[in-house]
Amino acid sequence: MAQAIGLSFSTAFLLLVLLSHSLYTVVASDYSDALYKSILFYEAQRSGKLPGNQRATWRGDSGLQDGMAQGVDLQGGYYDAGDNVKFGLPMAFTITMLSWSTIEYGSQIANNGQLDYALEAIRWGTDYLVKAHTEPNVLYGEVGDGITDHNCWQRPEDMSTPRQAYKIDANNPGSDLAGETAAAMAAASIVFKAKDNAHSNLLLSHAKQLFTFADTYRGKYDSSITVAQKFYTSASGYADELLWAAMWLYHATDDEYYLKYVADNAQSLGGTGWSMAEFSWDVKYAGVQVLASKALMQGKGGAYANTLRAYQTKAEYFLCACLQKNNGAQVQRTPGGLMYVRAWNNMQYVTSASFLLTVYSDYLTSSRQQLQCSGSYGVDPSELLSLAQSQVI
Repeated sequence: MAQAIGLSFSTAFLLLVLLSHSLYTVVASDYSDALYKSILFYEAQRSGKLPGNQRATWRGDSGLQDGMAQGVDLQGGYYDAGDNVKFGLPMAFTITMLSWSTIEYGSQIANNGQLDYALEAIRWGTDYLVKAHTEPNVLYGEVGDGITDHNCWQRPEDMSTPRQAYKIDANNPGSDLAGETAAAMAAASIVFKAKDNAHSNLLLSHAKQLFTFADTYRGKYDSSITVAQKFYTSASGYADELLWAAMWLYHATDDEYYLKYVADNAQSLGGTGWSMAEFSWDVKYAGVQVLASKALMQGKGGAYANTLRAYQTKAEYFLCACLQKNNGAQVQRTPGGLMYVRAWNNMQYVTSASFLLTVYSDYLTSSRQQLQCSGSYGVDPSELLSLAQSQVI
């Protein structure tokens, strides 16, 4: 299954890499246009009743009956890839990462005239996620069926395939899905805090409920929503999403409860145990480790500083693997220099890794630190940025 929505977020981010750093300003106008088109992609993926300011005018209303058979309103959200299915896990990850991109590079997006469109893309996703979270311990995680959808190639406006909605609840848990959705809500709440405080508070309320749901009723979502197994199997389990959600809630609230959760569960949930060589919609550990490092470098570690340093060691393992400067696992590269994780849909791993390389470069620069790799006295932050930029040009 090609994760087209996630790839569009990542492509848009990589364009921002070039727009945000002076090394490639000579070609900024070309990347500005590509950024515009990348964000426009989200409008083409919209499901539901389209707004009057829809720029992808060749698209029409679709999925207007979604959820009605279950007695809920599930209009909206995004279709996945070239499918007409709404898969909750990758959709929520996309909103999380769109939000993170906007948190870190909102001024650059604004300078290129795309901030309002980026905010609309995030809001379109969170509006749907709010609808899908119908009760504190109920979350709808899929609309449509991938198998019947793949057997019938249709425009969403002409859909004739089943539109059943599938949910998780206390008896049929999905901690990975609920955790990722909590992360999306928390990250988006940061984005909207200055511009729409009421919406920000609404998202934060949902994020807190979803995190409690995910942590209290533990289980893999694809054991409850079995139709997702052939398309978005949660191979990594749910432990990474629990830490990911808690880390985002900490950044959104500054509530020490969530930082304590990340510290107390560092070993049991694998946050300081797993050394990663990928970051994706399924595997969030490297993202958790980078966010924990950010808190540490901002001087927020407090009583948990030692544990956050352990997270940072794992974050730097991932980044050094991308640079091919580890004693252990390295991220391979093609003869042309492109990072290579696996044959199927490799670009999603390239773009997600490049995001972490770039933000970590910025975190190191701000805190006047260097990356520590095996056998090295220190790697300058500019080297991480250069690798990320090399993946674009």
